[in-house]
Amino acid sequence: MLEFICCSMLTILPDFLFRRFAQGKRLGKEINLFSMWYELRYGLSSCFILTVSLITLIFYFHPSTSNATSFFRTVTILPEISGRVTEVFVKNNQDVKEGDLIFKLDDSRQRAAVATARAGVVEVDAAALIAQDDVRVSQANFDAAEAAFEQTKDEFERKNTLYQQNSPAVTEREVERLENLIQERLAAMDAAHSALESAKHRLDIQIPAQKESAIAALTQAEVELAKMEIFAGQAGRIEQFDLRPGDYINPILRPAGILVPSDTGRARFQAGFNQLTAQVLHPGMMAEMSCATAPMRVTPMVIVDVQDVIPSGQVRPSDTLRDPQNLQAPGTVIAFLEPLWEGGIDHLPPGSQCEVNAYTNNHERLQDPDIGTAEFVALHVIDTVGYAHALILRFRAILMPFRVLVFAGHH
Repeated sequence: MLEFICCSMLTILPDFLFRRFAQGKRLGKEINLFSMWYELRYGLSSCFILTVSLITLIFYFHPSTSNATSFFRTVTILPEISGRVTEVFVKNNQDVKEGDLIFKLDDSRQRAAVATARAGVVEVDAAALIAQDDVRVSQANFDAAEAAFEQTKDEFERKNTLYQQNSPAVTEREVERLENLIQERLAAMDAAHSALESAKHRLDIQIPAQKESAIAALTQAEVELAKMEIFAGQAGRIEQFDLRPGDYINPILRPAGILVPSDTGRARFQAGFNQLTAQVLHPGMMAEMSCATAPMRVTPMVIVDVQDVIPSGQVRPSDTLRDPQNLQAPGTVIAFLEPLWEGGIDHLPPGSQCEVNAYTNNHERLQDPDIGTAEFVALHVIDTVGYAHALILRFRAILMPFRVLVFAGHH
C-alpha cells in the first residue's frame, strides 16, 4: 500500500492534474467512476508498472522474512540406567549450575558391588603375602635338595675312586646305589627348582594380574555407583521436572525432565529467506528485526554467515529413491544474524518469532571513480528504496500488538 501511494504521487496525480487544469475536465463530470480508466489510463498504467517494479526492486535487493527465530538446545535429564528415585534436590523452573546434584537413585545394589570389589582387592593382597611365603618355602626346599645332591655326589665320587683302586672297603653294589641316589637327588632338585619358579611366577605375574583385575572390577563398580547420582552437565534452567522419591526412572521410557542451557540461543538468530535472495544475502549485510516478544521495537542486526545448503535437499538413506516432485515446500536460504552491538538482543528470549529486513548497501561501489552514470543512478535508487522497506518494518512493529490482539483474535 505504501509503495502504491508513493507511485501514485508520480503517476496518477500528475495525470489527474493535467486532465483537470490543462484540459478542463471536472471531477464527477467528465472524470467519474465510469470514465476514470479511460481518462486516467496513462497514470493508472504507469502507476501499476512502477508499483510492481518498485516492490520487486525492494523485496529483491532488501529481502524480508517473517521466519526468524533463535533456536536453542535442550538437554534431556535422565540416568544411564534404570532405577528408583530416593532423593530429589531441585524443583521445576529452578536455575542450576554445572555440577549441581539433581536427584539420586537407589544404589544399594551398586554399593554391595563396590564392597565386594574392595574385598576382592584385599583378598588379592592377602594372596600376595601367601605367595611370598610360598616363594621362601620353595627356595628352602630347593636349597635342601641341592645340598642333598651335592652331599650324595661327593660321597659317590669318593667311593667310586676307592672302587676304581680295587679297595676292599667299597663294593660294586654300593657304588651303583650311590649312582642311582644321585639321579634321585637330581630329580628332587629339579622338582624343587620348578616349584620355586612356579611360586615366583605366581608372585610376579599371576598375583599382579589378579590385582589389576580386582582394581578394574572395583573401578567399574564405583563407576556404576556414580551413575546413581545425576548431576547437571552445564548451567541452565530445569523445565518440565516433576520427579518425586519413589518414582521409577527408565532412560528410554521415562525421562525426568529437560535442562535448558543458559548459554544457548542467546547470541544468534536464524532467518529463512526466499531462495530468490541467495545471490543477494552475504555476510556483513545490515539487517533489522522486530519480534513479537518486544513489540514496537526494532533491533539492528548484522548477517554474520549464510548457510551454503538448502535444508529441503537433505537425504536420509532409505529403500526409496528421492523424487524432487515430492518436496512439500521449497527450502529457504538460512542467514545467521547477530546484534550490531553487544547485548543488543538480551531483551529477546530464545525461541522468539521475529520479522527481519536485510538491506543491500552499495556505498563502496558508489565510491568507485570509474562507475558509469546509469549504474550510479541505479545503485542510488536501490539504496534509497531501502528506506521504504525500513519504514514498512516500523509500521508493522507499531501495528503488531493491534494486529495480534485485536484483528487476529485474542487466544
